[in-house]
Amino acid sequence: GAALALNGGGGDDDDDTASASWDDDPSADATAWEQIVPGGDCQCSDGSEFNFWVREADPEKVVFFFQDGGNCFSAETCAPDSGRYTTTITEGPDQEGMFDFADERNPFADYSVVFVPYCTGDVHVGNATTEYAPGLTIQHKGYVNGTAALDHLAATFPGATDVVVMGESAGSAAAPLYAGLVSDRLPDTKITVLANGSGATPDLAAISGRLAAAWGTGNVIPPWPENAGLTAEQWTSASGLFIQSGRHDPEIVFARVDYAYDARQQLGFSHFGVPAEDLLSRIDANETQIESAGVNLLSYIAPGDDHTALSDEGFYTETVNGEKLVDWVTRLIAGEPVEDAHRTHCRAG
Repeated sequence: GAALALNGGGGDDDDDTASASWDDDPSADATAWEQIVPGGDCQCSDGSEFNFWVREADPEKVVFFFQDGGNCFSAETCAPDSGRYTTTITEGPDQEGMFDFADERNPFADYSVVFVPYCTGDVHVGNATTEYAPGLTIQHKGYVNGTAALDHLAATFPGATDVVVMGESAGSAAAPLYAGLVSDRLPDTKITVLANGSGATPDLAAISGRLAAAWGTGNVIPPWPENAGLTAEQWTSASGLFIQSGRHDPEIVFARVDYAYDARQQLGFSHFGVPAEDLLSRIDANETQIESAGVNLLSYIAPGDDHTALSDEGFYTETVNGEKLVDWVTRLIAGEPVEDAHRTHCRAG
């Protein structure tokens, strides 16, 4: 369900593949990224090679970041000229927003980062090879790719005390799942989820079922006791990943950032024939459903119709009721008390 988030930018310009040693010199090349090619069953939608990017800084504090992008689930949406997904990733993230490690306002300036590019059209949760039409076969291997990055994170930062699982748009849909998986691998770690740009996704069985069939999400349901008897449709629902991961590890802190009238999310609804006149009500309804299941969800609902903010200047400038997003996130990851920041009268224009 949380798979309706469409393309959210994701342009990448940093092609420096050198890695810096935090222990040797914490100030040495704060922008350095190392490219990792995991091989094995990992691949992008067209079968091309998948890679991810790592920044080694403080080994005890790690961001696990899932890139944004579009999704595809039909011959129309998966067509090569649809523009809804990418196929090959060759560069690390832009040095903007939370990735601007030289900005003194950035609470992630000293964090190590594992950055998972998005090239599978399945919001990082698929494990299927799906033929949509003659000559149009898509490798939905987002879960395979994401768990390869998780393997690297656990092996490289085994002493991590704080892991923040983050994502924008499609990446935000997957963030709660990977938080639960991080908990399995690093059980003594404090885990925080920060999901940006998918909070309004309708929790409808017809949508969840269609995506589960296309992406093979039934193949990736973790064998948690909490998941016993869970169907693929329930697992793929808009709220399912938050609820099941929260039940699996009640210590995970879940937070979500959305724009009240996100134009990109509204556009995504149209592909399923879902009206989107009142996006804010959908955001609130999803939060109510998650919290009714016993999982607390902190929310920062910003004014306007933008889509994401974590990886651009909005991370530092976006303000709700006098509180800047960066300050809210800083307190969140520090484990300090955080209240919902919710602007109710904020339609663009």
